[in-house]
Amino acid sequence: MEPKSFVVSAVILLVATAFAVTIFRRFGLGSVLGLLVAGILVGPHTPGFTVTSHVDDVRHFTELGVVLLLFIIGLEMHPHRLWSLRRSMFGLGSLQILVSGGFIALFMHLSEPDWGIDVLAGLTLALSSTAFVMQILQERGEIASPHGQTTFAILLMQDLAVVPLLALIPILGDVGTLSGDMPLFQQVLIVIVAVALVVATGYYVIPRVLDLLARQNNREAFFLVAMASVFTAAWAMEEVGMSMALGAFLMGVALSGSRYNLQIQAAIEPHKGLLMSLFFVAVGMSVDVGALATDPLFFLGQVIAIVAIKIIVLFGLCLAFGESRQTATRVAFILSQGGEFGFVLFGAAKAMGILNDQTFILSVGIISFSMLITPLLVKIGDTLAARVPVSGDMADEAAYRFSLAGAETEARALVAGYGRVGHAVGTILSSSGVPYLAFDMDPARVEEFRLLGHPVYYGDVTDVDLLLAARIDKVDLVVMTLDNRKAALKATRLIRDLAPHAIIVARARDLNTSHALLQAGANKAFPEAVEASLRLAAEALESLGVAGEDTAMLVRGVRSTNYALVRENGDKAT
Repeated sequence: MEPKSFVVSAVILLVATAFAVTIFRRFGLGSVLGLLVAGILVGPHTPGFTVTSHVDDVRHFTELGVVLLLFIIGLEMHPHRLWSLRRSMFGLGSLQILVSGGFIALFMHLSEPDWGIDVLAGLTLALSSTAFVMQILQERGEIASPHGQTTFAILLMQDLAVVPLLALIPILGDVGTLSGDMPLFQQVLIVIVAVALVVATGYYVIPRVLDLLARQNNREAFFLVAMASVFTAAWAMEEVGMSMALGAFLMGVALSGSRYNLQIQAAIEPHKGLLMSLFFVAVGMSVDVGALATDPLFFLGQVIAIVAIKIIVLFGLCLAFGESRQTATRVAFILSQGGEFGFVLFGAAKAMGILNDQTFILSVGIISFSMLITPLLVKIGDTLAARVPVSGDMADEAAYRFSLAGAETEARALVAGYGRVGHAVGTILSSSGVPYLAFDMDPARVEEFRLLGHPVYYGDVTDVDLLLAARIDKVDLVVMTLDNRKAALKATRLIRDLAPHAIIVARARDLNTSHALLQAGANKAFPEAVEASLRLAAEALESLGVAGEDTAMLVRGVRSTNYALVRENGDKAT
């Protein structure tokens, strides 16, 4: 029964999703599996309440979550780090598609004696789910791990393989503007031009537009331009027959070196999370349990065989490329499912009459069910990897070869505000060998110091999403130098909540503000006017012959009493 009211549908979806995610996370199975099960329960193929029967439309819309996910990953991956993945990407990734696709095609030939269909199905099922895999790696904090790097490189190659895969289909009207009648080299040339335009726009055009909006303090337009750049890049790549996710990733890489990258990430992250959740629900709604239940043993046999083929091939190829057995095991299991792009390929093939209804339902079912069991497969991979003995240079599996987020994840200190005080603090930290990250809301100032090599970004430290993007939980020290009392207090409270362990040292204009900052969670707060007075007094005493040790003791005594000695009658901490 499908509710007539959109509000009723939304309530049913949210309640089912909340219960499923809570239960599955409670038992350590992850939120993704809970979202999939929730989708099955409220989908059109399950008895009871049905949120909607237009599952394909919902899935197409929620694929925007995958687009935003890949964009954020691109923001965190600078071009030189991407280049370091070339061996795994082009070598391992290409072989994985060809070898896995070949074996799957041979297996499919046993039940479908049509080599054209078998090859198309084999290569399509060789692809994995970017959405599922990257979400799982993100939740586990493993994107920068050895297996995370290798996994990501393979996924990138799979996205690049979309063009030749689509070329296998004569007419691609429902997928992109390219025709199957067009020679492959022309399609490749068009793709190269599209990639160049996306990267150039992201590198040269978008930062200048964002700079103009930041100078005007137009936050609404700033966010809209950032979103427009993502979806324009995604649309452009889809128009030339590539995946939207690849376009978003390229735009993210182009913007990764921008001083606005963390603020962009902070603005987009909440929307990504919602759409990704809905995407997993939509995949669950696509599972036709009734149709698959007509011959459950045959269906399960197909799923097990295809997953097993991918695991064996991936494990062997990873070892051949010099990966450790732990990495090979984890990569093999986390990439063993089918990919969301298979829905598009199989849908186009069905529309052209290449696939009959039975084969289409089976293929979509294999993809959906393999996605459903991915969290369990990952757990199995972790268990097996933990039992593999380690030796030699590969003994430390937890040692990451590089960080996707660069200096942001290495920073021990965060400087909020990079004016004269923040700059001085940053300079001292740098000269002492302490890696730090700084934020300021003045785009001209940010540009000036970035040109000098300072790790300063445009961003509002009162934005919780920005703080999360900056990995505030990894920071040991926060230096608050903001002039604005209200903003300083809000930022201090947020940081104290997000990073309880961090030491917060704050600048204050007066004693009242100093006291308020201490109450908000700062460990120390220094009223700059009073501190200047103390320093001036100490210098005066020393010039009169008072020993430096005595003046230092006097200054410490004044601070220890909350500046009681120098507090004016009207300047009381209340």
